[in-house]
Amino acid sequence: MFYRPEDGHGLPHNPFNAIVSPRPIGWISTRGAAGDNLAPYSFFNAVAYVPPQVMFASTSAKDDRDGTKDSVAQARESGVFCVNVVSWALRHAMNASSGAHPAGTDEFAIAGLTKADCETIDCPRVADAPAALECRVTQIVQLPGAANFAVFGEVTGIHLRDDALRDGMFDVLTFGPVARLGYRDYARVESLFSMERPDD
Repeated sequence: MFYRPEDGHGLPHNPFNAIVSPRPIGWISTRGAAGDNLAPYSFFNAVAYVPPQVMFASTSAKDDRDGTKDSVAQARESGVFCVNVVSWALRHAMNASSGAHPAGTDEFAIAGLTKADCETIDCPRVADAPAALECRVTQIVQLPGAANFAVFGEVTGIHLRDDALRDGMFDVLTFGPVARLGYRDYARVESLFSMERPDD
């Protein structure tokens, strides 16, 4: 099968998200004039080591946010955001925070999550997340499409839960990161393998 996206795929559901998978979930927390906000984004990744940088992209809009969503609007307003890592234990809370709520709704409360303060930025984070990345916005890029925005940030502080550290390494098997697949599907990291690079 071959198709051009502009012509449509002819399938019951768009396969694009299933092709580009698994994708890490950036559970983005922000603080703005409207209050605290929390929402998951599966268009998310780390993009540089030195200095450490990440990005997340929002691809839809709300009527009360002038062509975008709460996370982008508040990151633009405050200049900061926090990325919270989604563990298996937090999967239902992550899903609960994904609802389309009016601006000013506190998804921490909806999902029954405890907040903690960030250290380097004025922003809340998910207290029980196995890791959190405090970020300062470096740029917001409007992508082709009506409501497509990519938010880039430099990581200024990193939280690691002590029980996720084993022998000096961040051990993902201790908490089972949740990744996004296509459709309504997710994956849990339960096993791993290592390979040496040819030049190691």
